[in-house]
This record gives sequence, C-alpha cells and structure tokens, in this order.
Amino acid sequence: MEKLQGFTDHVMLYVKTLVKWLLAAALIGTVGGAVGSLFHLGVEYATELRTEVPALLYALPLAGVLIVALYRFLRTQGVGTNAVLDAVHQGRELPILLIPAIFLATLLTHLAGGSAGREGAALQIGGDLGEHFGKMLRMDDKDCRLATLCGMSALFSALFGTPLAAVFFALEVVSIGVLYYSGLIPCITSSLVAYAVSLRFGIEPMRFAVAAPETDALTLARAAALALGCALVSILFCEALHRTEHLAERLVKNDYLRAFLGGCLVIALTLLAGCRDYNGAGGHVITAALGGTAKPEAFLLKIVFTAVTLGCGFKGGEIVPTLFVGSTFGCAAGALLGLPAGFAAALGITGLFCGMTNCPLTSLLISVELFGADGLLCYAVVCAVSYVCSGYRGLYSSQTILYSKLRAEFINVHTK
Repeated sequence: MEKLQGFTDHVMLYVKTLVKWLLAAALIGTVGGAVGSLFHLGVEYATELRTEVPALLYALPLAGVLIVALYRFLRTQGVGTNAVLDAVHQGRELPILLIPAIFLATLLTHLAGGSAGREGAALQIGGDLGEHFGKMLRMDDKDCRLATLCGMSALFSALFGTPLAAVFFALEVVSIGVLYYSGLIPCITSSLVAYAVSLRFGIEPMRFAVAAPETDALTLARAAALALGCALVSILFCEALHRTEHLAERLVKNDYLRAFLGGCLVIALTLLAGCRDYNGAGGHVITAALGGTAKPEAFLLKIVFTAVTLGCGFKGGEIVPTLFVGSTFGCAAGALLGLPAGFAAALGITGLFCGMTNCPLTSLLISVELFGADGLLCYAVVCAVSYVCSGYRGLYSSQTILYSKLRAEFINVHTK
C-alpha cells in the first residue's frame, strides 16, 4: 500500500509540474508575444519613417541624449543583456522599468539611424517579463530562473519567427556546454504561443529561399574555409564592440556628452560612406546579400557603425548586425572560394552567429528555420568550425563556457 501511495505521489508530482508550466509558460508566451509584436511593429514603423524623412539622421545626437536621460530617470543605467544572463546564473533581480527603457530607447535609436538590431533588446524585455511573471505567480528562485528563460524564448520567437531556435538559444546561451533541459517544456510552450500571437499580429516570419549546391567533399571543404573566415570576423566584431565601449567611456566620462558625440560620429560616417545602408538594422542589405549581391567592404563598415552606435550609449541589439555582417562577408568571400554567392551568404550568417554567440546548436537550427534543410551538412560544418576557431570571445561577458573548445576539460570561464 505504501509503495502504491509513493508511486501515486510521484506521478502526481509530474502532473502538477507539467500543468503548472504549461499554464505559466502559455501566459508568458501570450504576453511576451504581444509585447514582442508591438516592439517589432514599432521598430518597423521607426525604420519606415526614417526612410521617408532622411533628415531624421541629424537628430541622432539628440536621440542619444534622450536615451541617457531616459535610463537615468528610470534608474536602469548599466542594465543590459548581461544582467538577464546573471538573473539566470545567480538569481539576480531585474528592474521592471528596464522594459519601457529598452523598448523606447531602441525605437529612438532606429528612428534616428543608429546602427543596431532589436533581438538583444528583446532578450532583455523577455527575460524581465518572465522573471516578474514568475514572482507574480509566487514561484521560488529556481522556477523564476526558468520563467526568465521562457520570456527570452517568447520574445526571440515573436521577433525572428524561429520558434525552435528561440527555445534552444535561451537554453544554450547562458552556460555553453550545459543545456537547461528542465526548461524544455516551458520554453517550447512559451515560444510556440508567442509565435502564434505574432502571426495574429500579421508579422511574417523571416524566411529566405536559398539554393544549396550538391554536398560533396569539395563543397564541405569550401564551407569549412568560409567558417574559418567567419570565426576571425566574429573575433574582430566582438573586439570592436567591447574595445569601442571601453575607449568611449575612458575618453568621455559624461554619459550625455558621449552619446551626443557618438551620434555626431555616426552622422559623419554616414556622409563618408555616401549611403544609408549602415544605419538601422539593414534588413534590405541582408536580403540583397542572400540574393547574391553585396559590397566587399560592407561587413567592415557595418562593424564600425555598430561599434560606434552601441559603444557610445545607444540601445538595440547585436544580432541583426551580426546577420548583416555574416551575410555580406559570406557573399563576398564565397565568390573567392567558388561557392554560390547567395548560399555563401547563408553560411556566413550561420557561421558568424555561431562565432558571436558561442551557440552551435542554435545556429544550426536557425539555418534550418531561415533557409531550409538543403545543405544541412554544410551548415553543420560551418557551426563546428566557427565555434571552435572563434575562441572564448562573445557578445555577452556574463556568458560562461563550461568546457574547453579544444579538449574534454571543465574550465568554466566567462567570455571575453
């Protein structure tokens, strides 16, 4: 009788846990999907308005000052994606006012032509939403961390339209080498619900038609060579982002002045470039590269524009700029390696995303969801080579790499 009671209690524990997370994750996914959709529509509107009124570029210094003032008013200075990762790592509390701060600041950055993306901001919004929903539902510390991952999955899914990659990005990005498998059901639920909500808002998922060549030994070797280039570019990009931020803080102590001067510098760079391709996210350039057309210098210029924008205090994300750099680099390098330009651009996106985030599994899933499963072995080779050769650098300094990239050894180091 006691064994039967013990078995029944064990089964009921699973049932209660499953029901709890299905309901909680669905709630987080619904709210996260709605907020993410509104954020997406806001960024799209800001981009369209900037295109229609090119003179808005000259308001970029003022936008930088407003962003600094907004963060000071809401007392969210210094809180970014690293803080979200720390919330999962260490259970640190995220300020609820980070949500309106990063939401409005990202819109201002895009409206005035700063070079930034939106997914980094989405991770902050999603993580913050998830954590506070966990507390509202009276979850304990461990469950609140899973709720934070649910929010990250929901916002990433709503913005990118890649629900499977969104799940594994949230599970993989915090501690490289260990997946939070306990978060599988919660994150899948929140991601799928958020994706469904975004579709109801009329947001079309990102999809590209890319033709893959026949997968033979020579094609795989060329893909590996391109992946090595992606790893080197990811190191350059990470160094540019981090060093520019540190240099700007050292040279200009005042936050307001630093943002103002950063805006002026982006305006000067735009005039020197002679085009507006490097302002905002640059989605049209990514599409062109996947179609086989890209300027050879485009990836370097985007690195410079993004490093100055984010390093001087503007807000947004690094993921779409990563796709921009990866696609344009891949398109240009593919021609030298004998790969079809559009397919090489897709490989470049996969390889650079992997090198920048240290998330090989997510990178592979993104390639499948964005470009289809044709050429899957090439994408896998690119992920493997880029992951190993990019070293221990990454976008987020709070990210930890638990196991060595070169041998079966536990190292537990933070990315540089």
